[in-house]
Amino acid sequence: MEFKFNRSNLPKKIFINNEYVSSKNSKKLELFDPKDGSLVANDVDLAGEADVDAAVAAAEKAFPAWKKLAPVARRDIMLKFAALLEKHSETLAELTRITLGAPYSTFGKFETSMAAEAFKYNAGWIDKFAGESFPQEDGFLKIIRNEPLGVTAGIVPWNGPLGTVGLKAAPALATGNCFILKPSEKTPFAALALGPLIVEAGFPPGVFQVLSGDGITGALISSHMRIRKVSFTGSIATGKRVQEAAAKSNLKRVTLELGGKSPAVVFDDAELENAITWTSNAITANTGQVCFAASRVYVQEGIYDRFVAGYKKAMQDKAKTIGDPNNAQTQIGPLVDKSQFERVSGFIERGKSQGTLLTGGTRVGDSGFFIEPTVFENVKDDAEIITNEIFGPVSIINSFKTEEEILHKSNNTNFGLMAGVFTQDINKALRVASEFDSGMVGINCVSLMFMTAPFGGTKESGLGRECGVHALRAFTDPKTIMVNLTY
Repeated sequence: MEFKFNRSNLPKKIFINNEYVSSKNSKKLELFDPKDGSLVANDVDLAGEADVDAAVAAAEKAFPAWKKLAPVARRDIMLKFAALLEKHSETLAELTRITLGAPYSTFGKFETSMAAEAFKYNAGWIDKFAGESFPQEDGFLKIIRNEPLGVTAGIVPWNGPLGTVGLKAAPALATGNCFILKPSEKTPFAALALGPLIVEAGFPPGVFQVLSGDGITGALISSHMRIRKVSFTGSIATGKRVQEAAAKSNLKRVTLELGGKSPAVVFDDAELENAITWTSNAITANTGQVCFAASRVYVQEGIYDRFVAGYKKAMQDKAKTIGDPNNAQTQIGPLVDKSQFERVSGFIERGKSQGTLLTGGTRVGDSGFFIEPTVFENVKDDAEIITNEIFGPVSIINSFKTEEEILHKSNNTNFGLMAGVFTQDINKALRVASEFDSGMVGINCVSLMFMTAPFGGTKESGLGRECGVHALRAFTDPKTIMVNLTY
C-alpha cells in the first residue's frame, strides 16, 4: 500500500483492518477551504454504526496477539511509524492545511513533528513502564502489573488534528491496546492518510484504525459497549456528553482535555519584552484556536501603560503576517470555517460594549475567514468576553494592584487549563504558581506543553492527563497479584 495522497488525491475512505473500505453509511462529510470558502470535497466517508462495529470487531480480534508482542517488536513498529510521519511531514501538513488553514512554517511543521515525537517518546517507555511489588513479610508477595485495557479510541479536535493523534494513539498502542482514531469532521484528511503508513510501519490488521465522521460517530464510539476507553479533546459541552455516554454504556475509562480561558499575570518587576513576546504569541498561534491560549492578560499598574503599548504593537505587527496559508511568508491563516468565523466575530461585536477596543476587531479581506488579532482593555470581570472561551485571536488586558486581588481574578472561572506568571521574584513566582487553580503553570512563559510532563486541566478544563507516564497510566489498569508464601 503506497502513500499517494496529496491535495489532488485526497483520502476519503475509512481505514479498517489495514484496508481502505467504503462506509456502509450513505451520508458523507462536506468540507471547505477556509482561505476562500471554496468546496474541497463533499464525498468523504462518515462512519456509521456498522462501521464502528466492524472496527471494534477487528480490534478485538487483533488485541490478544498485539498485547503479547515482544516489547522490542512493538517499539520498532512505533519508531518506524514515527519515521514515516517525518518523511511525509509536508504532505500530511498540507492535507490538514486544506481545511484548517494553518501555515506550515508556524503550525504544520510543529504539529507533524509533535506527532512523530509522541510515537518516539512512548515507544521508549514500552520496556520501562514498570509495575510494583510490596513486601512479603506478612506472608504474601504483592505484584502489581500494568494491564492494557483492550479496544480504545481517541476523538481528536480540528485545531490539532495530527499532533493530538500522537498524544492519544501513541500511549495507547505502546501499552498494548488497540486504537480507533476518530478525526474531526472539519479536518479529517491527515488522519485518513495514515493508512499506508500504518501498514508500512508493521502494525497488524485491526491494531490501529481510522474512522472519519461527525458527532454521531463520536457518540457511537463513546457509547459502544465493547470499547474500553475513550480519550477526547474538544469543547466542554461535548466532553460532558462523551463522559455521560461512557457512564451510561459500559462505564468506559475517559480522558477529557477540554477548554481554557488562561490568565497571564504580569507583575511590575517582569522582564517586559519577554512578557510581551510570550503573551502575544500565545493568543495568535494557530489564529488563536488553541485550548491553552493566554486570552486573559492581567498587568500590574506600575507597568501597565508600557506593556499595553508594546502588546498593541506586537499584535499590529502580527496582523501584517495574515494571508494565504499556502504562502511561505504567511504566519497567521484564517479561522477554520464559517461557523467559527461567525462565532468569533459575534464575540468581538458584543465585546465593543463590554470594554475598550485597543486594536483589531475587523475582518481581513472580503473572502475567506480571516480576522485581525483583537484586544480589549478595561473589561468588567463578568463580561462575556472575559468569562467565555472565544477560540480565536481575541484577548483582554486589565490592570491589577495586588497579588491577592489577581489570584482571585485568575481563579474566578470554571476553566483551569493553563496559567502564566511573569516576575523576576522567584519567591513570588512560586507562591503565585502554587495558588493558581490550574493544571499547568508557566513562570515567565505561558501556553506551552512538553511530552514528558502531564498535560491537562482542573475544574471544567478536563479530566485526567495526557503526556508523560500519566498517559500510559490512563490506558492501563493496575492488576494486583497476591502470592501465598505461608505454606
